[in-house]
Amino acid sequence: MKSIVKTGRVLTDESDRYSYSFDASFGTYLPDVVIQTQSVEELIGLVKLANREGIPIYPRGQATSLSGGPLPVKGGMVLDLSVMNQVLEIHEEDLVAVVSPGVLTASIHQAAEQKGLMYPPDPSSSHVSTIGGNLAENSGGPRGLKYGVTKDYVIGLEVITPQGELIRTGGWTVKNVTGYDLTKLIVGSEGTLGIITRAYLRLIPKPPASETVMAIFDSLIDAGSAISKILTSGILPAKMELMDQASMVAVENYEPSGLPKDAEAMIMIELDGHPSAVKDEAEQVSKVCGEAGAREVRIPRTQSEKDEVWKARKLVSPAIVRIKPTKISEDATVPRSKIPEMCRRLQQIKAKYNIELVVFGHAGDGNLHPNILADKSDREEMRRVEQAVAEIFEAAVQLGGTLSGEHGIGTMKAPFMEMELGAAGLDMMKRIKEAWDPNHIMNPGKIFPEPGQKLVLSE
Repeated sequence: MKSIVKTGRVLTDESDRYSYSFDASFGTYLPDVVIQTQSVEELIGLVKLANREGIPIYPRGQATSLSGGPLPVKGGMVLDLSVMNQVLEIHEEDLVAVVSPGVLTASIHQAAEQKGLMYPPDPSSSHVSTIGGNLAENSGGPRGLKYGVTKDYVIGLEVITPQGELIRTGGWTVKNVTGYDLTKLIVGSEGTLGIITRAYLRLIPKPPASETVMAIFDSLIDAGSAISKILTSGILPAKMELMDQASMVAVENYEPSGLPKDAEAMIMIELDGHPSAVKDEAEQVSKVCGEAGAREVRIPRTQSEKDEVWKARKLVSPAIVRIKPTKISEDATVPRSKIPEMCRRLQQIKAKYNIELVVFGHAGDGNLHPNILADKSDREEMRRVEQAVAEIFEAAVQLGGTLSGEHGIGTMKAPFMEMELGAAGLDMMKRIKEAWDPNHIMNPGKIFPEPGQKLVLSE
């Protein structure tokens, strides 16, 4: 291995390997070796070795995954791709960014904005997550409502296959219908089909203006209805975020900013586009919220007031872990018309299992982010949490939704794949995996459930 890696580093000390044994989800798995290199040629050599010897390979970015994406569940070799951050090019005439997998998503945002352009996908972890991880998990974010998710902006990739061949899919053009769309297949495949070494991303012109509307409701279900009514009113907001009472109380206790602790829900809407159009749309959205039962609607006037509203939403994650130390962040997603019903089901699940359930997230696209707060040292509580999570997934799928809107499947949701896809659908995915990676070296233990595998959160 050291004969292959001449410019990078091979880490074998136990303390180094432990640093790569976990991510932002659950479980600790010790890899046998960790490799850091910026050299595509060295990565190709390592993949050829692994394929020949049957060594598991785990590509990894900054490990912000909430689904267990990079966990080395079968030991083997972790490839730390966060060091591959040497390429970040903005080609403004083509409206394309060319990036290495280790580049931070926020760096792409900043580079595009300096040229008056925008890379729309904006996961909450963008300041720490790598674009490679975003590509693997097909990440979304608040702007997904209007602009879509990562796959909607990837027009080409450079990928090392499990056999150690370098292939290119797509390229510089926005239109490309040559053969099967391997680009879209690889985006969201969670490292199970190959290693992304370069990506070509589509950029768009940055909208010149934005307006924010904040509406407060005494009923979570009324807030869900308001979201549905806004989306059928002829207006498509850039973002529409929801915070329930528990998340507002947590943020106020963490960093007070005047959020109403007695309200059951708040929705925050951002509209972007032409200055006069967004002003008119803000008035219309305010009216729709009022008619849907909002007790108060505010349109912040200054940029600092707008920033304050969105800061409250960003503070939810750090604020809620003060309630209890263990956070299970789910992203089951339902059709927009089913948002009020999903809100009702979540309230029932919270009462049934006597759990701390906080609801916040990208409500405009049905991506409600039910977060459960618990203490993983309390085994009895964690068993109730496991049952509640299973019921949340069942409710989402029954309502025509999906297990994951943006976090991916990884280890956490693998046991529920057949429930959504059916046996034949899951088998077709397995056959694709088998064709690409017959020796099962690429990120094994992800997406596809082992026989009898169940969700286990308690140690």
